[in-house]
Amino acid sequence: MSQPIFVILAEGKLGLETSKTAASVVRYLPERVTALIDSRHAGRTAQEVLGVGGGIPVVGSLAEALAITERAPEALLVGIANRGGTLPTELRAVLVAAVDAGLDVWSGLHDRLMADSRLVALAEARRVRLIDLRDPPAGLPVGTGRALNTTAFRVLTVGTDCNVGKMTASLEIRRVLQAGGVEARFAGTGQSGIVIDGAGIPVDAVVSDFVSGATERITLEAAKDADVVLIEGQGSLFHPGYSGVTLGLLHGSLPHAMILCWMPGRKRVYGGGYDWLDLPTPERAIAAYEEAMRWAAPQLGSRVIGLSANTYDLPEDEARRLVEEAGRATGLPSTDPVRFGAEVLAEAVEAARRARAGGD
Repeated sequence: MSQPIFVILAEGKLGLETSKTAASVVRYLPERVTALIDSRHAGRTAQEVLGVGGGIPVVGSLAEALAITERAPEALLVGIANRGGTLPTELRAVLVAAVDAGLDVWSGLHDRLMADSRLVALAEARRVRLIDLRDPPAGLPVGTGRALNTTAFRVLTVGTDCNVGKMTASLEIRRVLQAGGVEARFAGTGQSGIVIDGAGIPVDAVVSDFVSGATERITLEAAKDADVVLIEGQGSLFHPGYSGVTLGLLHGSLPHAMILCWMPGRKRVYGGGYDWLDLPTPERAIAAYEEAMRWAAPQLGSRVIGLSANTYDLPEDEARRLVEEAGRATGLPSTDPVRFGAEVLAEAVEAARRARAGGD
């Protein structure tokens, strides 16, 4: 799936957590983004609001984005990813206007574009595409452990919570490995990763019986001719809303190793309404994920081999201190891959891969 030139809709939500899809695409595909829409920040740049994206402008309306002649937009991407994946009523008119202007519309929300008959009819009349990124393929199997048959070294990013940087950790580790000559592939499991990489299956939109099978399929596809496969994690075993998809990913990908992602500055489970539940420490999370892999595939001896922190909300000196403390407490390589680099995590992957090859 090739990426067009996007204008990204994040009205009222532009931020690293509140518009995760927008922030991720701006970080990894800045050359494919002509503007961001959020009237609260109109006149600023992506760099000023998100800390990434350089001079990509933030505009107040679709009309302003359509007036851009250099890198004119070809598609509107819905850049928010709210709980439940619903499209706010006030944004529907923007989608209609985009289609009427001849733009394709891409959305990763659970509210399907193709379920809106009026929007579909208009898209057909304007000869544009409606792309639902959370539309899984038909005929997905139940997982049967076929990932065990791949020769690629499988690494799954897991988390203490949702929205802590599992996709980012995967992509940053891949980047470092590829720069070192390793054939590393990414298996996308969420809407942002699918937009960025151009392939994948949105596992949180898959019927629960088939989550492990969907994960198995994308793991097998990514493993072809690969040395390392980095499977994008979702949710957390500790999250009341999203633990099911996490367990399905573990059973489907059957990783040789895991990278634990966490957010040192966050103390409660993410998403609102979970104030009664504290987040686990990295040590407790490591124990839980390694125990879960002993259920899934005891013969693998799967271990957490590194810590990936998301510290964007902390001052740099405090972030570095907490990252280093976690590393000492767990005895594992620890970093914020965006702020401090992913090299130590890539080195941990390569060391684990060499050790397994030697053991085999």
